[in-house]
Amino acid sequence: MPRRALLSVYDKSGIVDLARTLVQSGCELLSTGGTAALLRSEGLAVRDVSDLTQYPELFGGRVKTLHPAVHGGLLARRDQPGDLADAETHGIGLIDLVIVTLYPFEEVSKRPGVTLEDLVENVDIGGPSMLRSAAKNHSHVAVVSDTGDYGALAQALEEGGTTLEYRRQLAVK
Repeated sequence: MPRRALLSVYDKSGIVDLARTLVQSGCELLSTGGTAALLRSEGLAVRDVSDLTQYPELFGGRVKTLHPAVHGGLLARRDQPGDLADAETHGIGLIDLVIVTLYPFEEVSKRPGVTLEDLVENVDIGGPSMLRSAAKNHSHVAVVSDTGDYGALAQALEEGGTTLEYRRQLAVK
């Protein structure tokens, strides 16, 4: 059962209901900017990623999650005493679930009159980095990048948590 989930979504459809399921299963929610604001507006307790990293969002939100407190929490192998010792030594809390939907770069690129500035601002850096970190450690971390997977994830949580096989399926997406 995940104890800590990081939610950072561009496509916010369905995220509030899923977040409620996470909270009901005892999960702490971590989030960034707009996602955190939405969840709070719906009455959910959310911890800002900047509180976790002890670093503010930088450069107009371009740098939020590119930090060892985030990626260490995703990449620490729970079955490796050395990884757990490193996490404890450096105050890195483990993150068990990542839910990320990426900026719509391809969609934006097809818009008539799109500018280079529009394209540049829709290049997602932190999202893919978190997805890859979580996928690399799918033995211990579930990674969700598709809103279509929210229902199955909620069901898995209601049944006690994700299995290794399910986490593998999510990781290859």
